[in-house]
Amino acid sequence: MNAQSDERDEAVVTTTADPATGDVTDGAAQPLPEAAKEEPALGSKAPHFIKRSRTLHVSWQVGVFIVGLAVVGAGVSMLVLPGPGWVVIFGGMAIWATEFVWAQLVLRWTKRKVTEAAQRALDPKVRRRNIILTTIGLVIVAALCAVYLWKFGLAMPWNIDE
Repeated sequence: MNAQSDERDEAVVTTTADPATGDVTDGAAQPLPEAAKEEPALGSKAPHFIKRSRTLHVSWQVGVFIVGLAVVGAGVSMLVLPGPGWVVIFGGMAIWATEFVWAQLVLRWTKRKVTEAAQRALDPKVRRRNIILTTIGLVIVAALCAVYLWKFGLAMPWNIDE
């Protein structure tokens, strides 16, 4: 957790033209979506007066890390407890992304993968397949419920004699 200077910010901005995930394209440039073309620069989003002092900036980063860790920890616990676990985890990652380049890269990768998944889900063939599978699943569940009711009947909880 070291503070970034202005020179570091400039170096990061100039090196982000290459794919951050190690993806290699086969010579042909692929068109990027509009949102990917204008990505903000990587680096700290701390106010300028905090970035001026190294001690204050490191303290700021430690505070952001602790708050982000608490939010991510709450999200992880919500994976097994009631609550929106993944949403809270990504919220914690967004908190970290205000200060740490690695979190910004993770969020960019996640955003790109979610956009790709949404595009695949909008494909008519995939939608048709998903509708067919959902219909088959509902028919199976309805058949199982009908067999259960035929075999055991419907007993309301207030009518059960012990």
